Amino acid sequence: MNDLEQARQTISDTDRQIAELFCRRMEAVRAVAAYKKERGLQILDEKQEKLVLERNSSYINDPEIRAYYRSFMQETMDLSRKYQHRLIEGARIAYSGVEGAFAHIAAGHIFPDGDLIAYPSFEQAYAAAASGECDSAVLPIENSYAGEVGQVIDLMFSGSLLVNGVYDLRIVQNLLGLPGAKLADVTTVISHPQALSQCEEYIRRRGLAKTEAPNTAWAAQRVAALNDIHTAAIASHETARLYGLQVLDHDVNESKNNTTRFAVFSRVSNDGLQGRDGSTFLLFFSVRNEAGALAKAINVIGAYGFNMNILRSRPLKTLPWKYYFYVEAEGDAASVRGRQMLEALSAVCEMLKVVGCYTAISGTLQDGDDV
Repeated sequence: MNDLEQARQTISDTDRQIAELFCRRMEAVRAVAAYKKERGLQILDEKQEKLVLERNSSYINDPEIRAYYRSFMQETMDLSRKYQHRLIEGARIAYSGVEGAFAHIAAGHIFPDGDLIAYPSFEQAYAAAASGECDSAVLPIENSYAGEVGQVIDLMFSGSLLVNGVYDLRIVQNLLGLPGAKLADVTTVISHPQALSQCEEYIRRRGLAKTEAPNTAWAAQRVAALNDIHTAAIASHETARLYGLQVLDHDVNESKNNTTRFAVFSRVSNDGLQGRDGSTFLLFFSVRNEAGALAKAINVIGAYGFNMNILRSRPLKTLPWKYYFYVEAEGDAASVRGRQMLEALSAVCEMLKVVGCYTAISGTLQDGDDV
């Protein structure tokens, strides 16, 4: 056997081994897809992919070959993601509103292969995920201008679902009217209370009357049904296309950094975050009715080195003038230090509940022109 034949035989033997290892890798990818589907996690994990590339590249000593190997690994991960997309396709994702609502847009960004199921209220969308009717639910928890979405925060407190992801969606509100209508024709606007709040200065300046709606897309539907040039909706650009309206005025929200945070709710926790940098956990608690009780709880969290990004209170629905507290803190509540912190907190809290954990990888959703 000459040198060429020997090299070709080596390549053939290596290709067979690579094929066997590729099948083994894709079996593991299938397990990863099942894990992500159950927990409502995005397929693309940029931080993990970067980690894999850096780690695996270090196995190659030859710098010239290392560059080719990085390309090989990147292509392999691209194929893995495509396989995951096919496996997760059809996951049922609940959201509140109708097609074109910002929750629908957010759910579509997070789960591009999902089957998006509309529900008329936050409670019904949440219940659909809790009962197993849907795999996950995508619901808004806070707007950078109008504040927290109290109904959803209360569901987090009282319900059984866990948060495995929080995503930011930049919100651009537009004034939508009937085809042929002019901006000067409009005397009344319809929208969700949060959207009306976000556009309060614009509404006041134009002297418009306000009518509240269950969500922004419903408002656009209503304007189309009324067929009245004097009535307009405040909603996304996408809803204009969906319901046959025209954009009378762009970007009418007061804050140009208007962002809504959407949480992904699932029945199972994401227990694969230990050791990952950038983790954040969501904690709910109530304290005893005694002097300094809240200060004690806050001091416990700080004493164990967890930095609180958010601390808010909400009224308990069952007891007048009693409150529960909502904390978002950096770190892993399932770590040894986290468990110690929770044990110490239980001594000063009446109720204690970790609602979920996610990592900074969630980041900001990349929006298109329709948002």
